[in-house]
Amino acid sequence: MKAYEKGKNLSSDFWMQAAITYGCIVLWIFLSTWVIMVNKYVLAYAGFPFPIALTLTHMGFCSAIAFVLVKTGFVASVNMDSRTYCRNVLPIAALFSGTLWLGNAAYLYLSVAFIQMLKAQMPVTVFFVGVLLGTEKYTLLYAINMAVVAVGIATASYGELNFNLVGMIFQISSILTESFRLCLIQLLLQASGIKLNPVTTLYYVAPACFAFLFVPFAFLELPHIMHPDLNSIDVGFPVTWLLISAVSAFGLNISVFLLIGRSSALTMNVAGVIKDWLLILLSVVLYQTPVGSLQIFGYGIAFAGVCWYNYQKLQGMQSSPKHPEPSDPENKPLLSETADENKS
Repeated sequence: MKAYEKGKNLSSDFWMQAAITYGCIVLWIFLSTWVIMVNKYVLAYAGFPFPIALTLTHMGFCSAIAFVLVKTGFVASVNMDSRTYCRNVLPIAALFSGTLWLGNAAYLYLSVAFIQMLKAQMPVTVFFVGVLLGTEKYTLLYAINMAVVAVGIATASYGELNFNLVGMIFQISSILTESFRLCLIQLLLQASGIKLNPVTTLYYVAPACFAFLFVPFAFLELPHIMHPDLNSIDVGFPVTWLLISAVSAFGLNISVFLLIGRSSALTMNVAGVIKDWLLILLSVVLYQTPVGSLQIFGYGIAFAGVCWYNYQKLQGMQSSPKHPEPSDPENKPLLSETADENKS
């Protein structure tokens, strides 16, 4: 009887833990998708074409919440002197600011669907930047894999029905700054033994991002906000949507932490694939985005290449569990996913 009850309790505990894990997965997919669609709406349809201002609201809100949580003792702080902060955190914050700004700007010119396709280019740039900075070893197999992804992205770009060169430059630049950021995380923070959860990350990084972004905001967007007569389009201030976007972005940070804590890199990759396809579908349904067959074919090639790349990385992780791959974004809790979604 005791063995039966013990087995029943173990079974109940298993299903409870499984429900919590899958709940975290669903929460992350939902918030990630929600943030992207809301930000696209704010920038492209709500009369607020100011990507830097949108990012400033995110960083300002996240800074305030993180400050309160740390100072009240709800989240444990991390001891960091000013020299470490300037040498290790500020360069990453500067790159993160560029990622968010450029990525948000791309949504003024490109569709959600096409941007999700372009994001498949991330492993390619992370790989080559990692080779450049010494965090990744060059192999012919990886290089061929990256070439397949690049060919797929090029095909999808050629098949894009509403292609815009300016938007393409913004998005590729965003991917490039994000790749450098991911590699610097390992070189500067992990090498220094600094471990930050999402709240302490925002506590240290978000204010610096706010400061970096405020400079271009003051010169590029603030004059148009202060003097509406300078604008060629009607400008609105969707305060409610801006607040929703900021709250959602903060919630996304927490969901990333929860998901990383309860799942593996494989789970994150699978969930990411589901999210990408869901966003493409929602872009078509909600924003009437035209997607051509050649574009889908090209993305399919890139998608297959990314899946094979992730498989190789996971195999490498399993063969050396004590030494996770440094350039795999899924191994970096420090704003690894939030860069993707906060800008989107």
